[in-house]
Amino acid sequence: MFTGLISAVGTIESIAPRGELKHARITSPVPADEITVGASVACSGPCLTVAACGADGTWFEVDAGAETLARTTARNWRVGTRLNLERSLKIGDELGGHMVMGHIDGVAKILGVDAFDGMKRFTIEAPPHLCRFIAVKGSVALDGCSLTVNEVNGERFSILLIPHTLAVTTWNERKVGDEVNLEVDLMARYAARLLELD
Repeated sequence: MFTGLISAVGTIESIAPRGELKHARITSPVPADEITVGASVACSGPCLTVAACGADGTWFEVDAGAETLARTTARNWRVGTRLNLERSLKIGDELGGHMVMGHIDGVAKILGVDAFDGMKRFTIEAPPHLCRFIAVKGSVALDGCSLTVNEVNGERFSILLIPHTLAVTTWNERKVGDEVNLEVDLMARYAARLLELD
C-alpha cells in the first residue's frame, strides 16, 4: 500500500524482454537501506517487486509482467524514461495522500496543459469505464501521484499541480498527448460495488 506521495524520481538505465516480461534496471536516489530485494516499489503507479539491487543503493531492478504491460504505460518504457518512485508504507508512516494500492485501473490521456503562476492545470481523458469513479474533490492516483480532482465533464477531468509537485515528480515533463497510469480511489471503487449489489 502507498500514499501517492512521491519520494524520488528514477530513470530507466536498461530494459530488455524476458519472455512475456520486461526486465528493467532503474537508477534511483532512494537510500540503499530503503530498497531491498523483495520490497515493493510503485514505479509511476504500478506496484513492482524489487528483483535485484546494487550494494551502493544507486539502482534496483524490476520485472513488469504481461498484465502490467497490457494495462499500464510500462509497455512504453525505454532507456531514459523517468519514473515517479514510492516505497510501500510501513506501520506508523504518515498518510499524507490517500490510500493507493499500486494496481492500475487503466491508462488516461492528457488533453490539455495550462501553465500559470508556477502551477499547471492538466485536462485528462479517462477511459469510459472508469469515469463513474472520478468525482469533484475526490482523489485519483496518476502516474503514482495522489491528486485531487478539480472539475469533471463527462470523460474529462482536471487536476491542478502546485510548484512543489511539479518540481519533485515527472509531471513538469508531461505534455498534451502523453498517457498516464490511472488508479481510481479505492473507496469509490467499493462504494460503486456496494451500489451494484443493492
